[in-house]
Amino acid sequence: MTHTFYKYQGTGNDFVMLDNRLKTFDKKDAKQVAFLCDRRFGVGADGLILLENHPTADFKMVYYNADGNESTMCGNGGRCLVAFAKFLNIVKDHATFEAIDGMHDAIIEGDIIKLHMQDVSEVEKHTNHIFLNTGSPHHVQKEANLKELDIKTEGAKIRYGSPYNEAGTNVNFVSKIDEDTFAVRTYERGVEDETLSCGTGVTAVALAMHYIGETEKNVITLQVEGGTLQVSFNKKGNAYHDIWLIGPAKQVFKGILS
Repeated sequence: MTHTFYKYQGTGNDFVMLDNRLKTFDKKDAKQVAFLCDRRFGVGADGLILLENHPTADFKMVYYNADGNESTMCGNGGRCLVAFAKFLNIVKDHATFEAIDGMHDAIIEGDIIKLHMQDVSEVEKHTNHIFLNTGSPHHVQKEANLKELDIKTEGAKIRYGSPYNEAGTNVNFVSKIDEDTFAVRTYERGVEDETLSCGTGVTAVALAMHYIGETEKNVITLQVEGGTLQVSFNKKGNAYHDIWLIGPAKQVFKGILS
């Protein structure tokens, strides 16, 4: 059987997209997913996303990491999937969909997709880092020499080290540019390397920097290797709510899988 696939990217975080509303793709074939994400032998992507039917929402999101395993929430992937749904004429300027972490709303303004993220009620402040879950687990660590840092080597040490060990975590290194702007580089588990952007990662960074007092702003600009994203939020007590991940999502090309 052949499948038409689409390649999307959001600030360099790229995904293979498949319309699986007819359930023609074998979701249990992890090797096939990993093959499609392989940058030398397959299409090449940070992950694969299936768009499926949902009984009440506009659609359902099923996300796989590049290693072939179904994973936790992907913010940029969610934004790209909303753009894909608009391309398929499923939605127009607003979307509601279910991901692995629950329901999400999104607003479509041209190439800009605004994705409503889940509330974050717990932020852990440690001596040298902050840990929080923004749909996926994230270690956030300030780093003075961000440009020179070996992200793959240093990120892997943390991703596989204590206390994360086998379950692992995503790792974000961050440097402050000014009061409302931060530079971010991210090591993503499942990809096991640096990615040009990570949506749940920049969301974690924005909340973490606000939590520890590095900024008092509630609209934060994040400069990633693949471009620029924004995160807006409100805080009540120690909990963050009304969190939005904002940035571009674009179709790159389409092709046929055989």
